[in-house]
Amino acid sequence: MRFVTRFLVGAGVATLLAMGAPVAANASTATPATPVQATSTATTPVVFHDTWGPYSSSNHKAEAKGEVTVHKKSYKQWYWKKYSKWVKKCKWVNGHKKCKWVKIVVKKKVWKWVHEYPFTVDSKLINHKWWGKWKFHCAWETFKIVKFDNSTHFVSFKNCTQHAKFYTFHGKDAKAIYVQVSRGNPHGPKGYFGGWQSVYSQV
Repeated sequence: MRFVTRFLVGAGVATLLAMGAPVAANASTATPATPVQATSTATTPVVFHDTWGPYSSSNHKAEAKGEVTVHKKSYKQWYWKKYSKWVKKCKWVNGHKKCKWVKIVVKKKVWKWVHEYPFTVDSKLINHKWWGKWKFHCAWETFKIVKFDNSTHFVSFKNCTQHAKFYTFHGKDAKAIYVQVSRGNPHGPKGYFGGWQSVYSQV
């Protein structure tokens, strides 16, 4: 039975393990700031949990299913914020005091909340046909992880035996995760691709 548990949490918004993979007095304007320190101050509540699958290769000889869990990690990040400021500067010239207003840059140490979303994907990969042609005797699952910045990377696992294999990998800040189940040999997927299926979506 599929189920979804979601929690709404306040204050706004990994290393992957792969096996056999193929592969932000007169203040006026502010300037961009550079983070200088990050201090963790909060726990990591679960914001999403669901099962996914089962999904199969196009010939139904490979099958994958599992669970996905997403946490929210919040911490304070300290950084220097720069401001431009007008100040009055004076000097003596030939016995007369000359003053003018000049613009200077000042720095102030401030903090902001930063939020990360670590995730864990668990899978069970089943090989329904571990004999026959060498090119297709393994079951493969390939995960596509799309991050908040729209960068994409892949993680793949294989099962060339008759027994189900269980895999887990971790990461953070995924906007979406997809999986494609296929057939192949021990070196990589070779055919019977089942198409990209949804494991997790932030939307």
